[in-house]
Amino acid sequence: MIRSFVFSQGKLVSQDVGMDVLRLVLYDEGVQIWVDAENPTPEENKMLLEGIFNFHPLAIEDCIAVSERPKVDDYENYIFMVIHAVNYMQTSHEFRTTELNMFIGKNFLVTVHDEPVKSVTTTIDRVIKNAPLIARAPDRLTYNLLDALLENYQPALEELSGEIAELESRVMSNPSADILNSVLKLRSEVQRLRQIIAPQREVIARLAHGEFKIVRTHLLPYYRDLLDHLSRISDSADNYRDSLMNILQVHLNLQQMQVNRVIKILTVLATLSMPLLIVTSWYGMNVQHMPNTGWPDWKYSYMAILGGTALWTALLYLYLKRKGWS
Repeated sequence: MIRSFVFSQGKLVSQDVGMDVLRLVLYDEGVQIWVDAENPTPEENKMLLEGIFNFHPLAIEDCIAVSERPKVDDYENYIFMVIHAVNYMQTSHEFRTTELNMFIGKNFLVTVHDEPVKSVTTTIDRVIKNAPLIARAPDRLTYNLLDALLENYQPALEELSGEIAELESRVMSNPSADILNSVLKLRSEVQRLRQIIAPQREVIARLAHGEFKIVRTHLLPYYRDLLDHLSRISDSADNYRDSLMNILQVHLNLQQMQVNRVIKILTVLATLSMPLLIVTSWYGMNVQHMPNTGWPDWKYSYMAILGGTALWTALLYLYLKRKGWS
């Protein structure tokens, strides 16, 4: 699907015009064009990117191919930029990205993407409602697109933050083995988020620092604001990583405390059984003719053995209790 918008002095004058009209108005200096191609066919790509705008073959190749890394290239009369929208899938606990390719010229903006992008839809709605505020020039329209794209990071960050908070509660209330898997899974997704953000910061920084003449000087502060926004997102990702490390440390400490508790109980039981073990192993429990004794009756022998063992066990328990070991 290809949507087109034609602006004159910031006002929307026409929408969804034909390819022949686009080819004509492209050379009108008083007109700005925005063409958005969503899931275009190979024929539409060829007609739009080659036939009408005559973009560089390398830029077209990068646009059609899937790119995991954001980039920006200068082609003298326009710049080609690859940026990624992000969405957090709470059901599968993973970040998914949607590639947005942008050709930014002096009087045109061409966006190409295989899947629907929320920021594009939002910007189209804003253009229809108030075009002079949004689309006075391609560099301003690009800023508004990027601003909407970064704003859409916030719901993803809130969902991730909610999952981390829930994990913290689970660790304290009901520590179990599956928490470790959850922490490691979220940690890998936070790392993926940081890997998404870092190269995008580099791209936006090049725009914000005025490296490309397509972006006018008075708009550079707006692009620097985008860079600040990405920095805040990056800081949030770092905080999430630290929180998950703390959760993991708490979980491991609680597991170690449980192991220590079990070892302590087993040690106390083993210690309390020492008198019985010593007596029975020493005498062999041959009570009718016990060595070195002349006791005639086995009943009295058992009473003496059990009584003495119980007495020593009780004294040992009181000693452990007094030391605070039991």
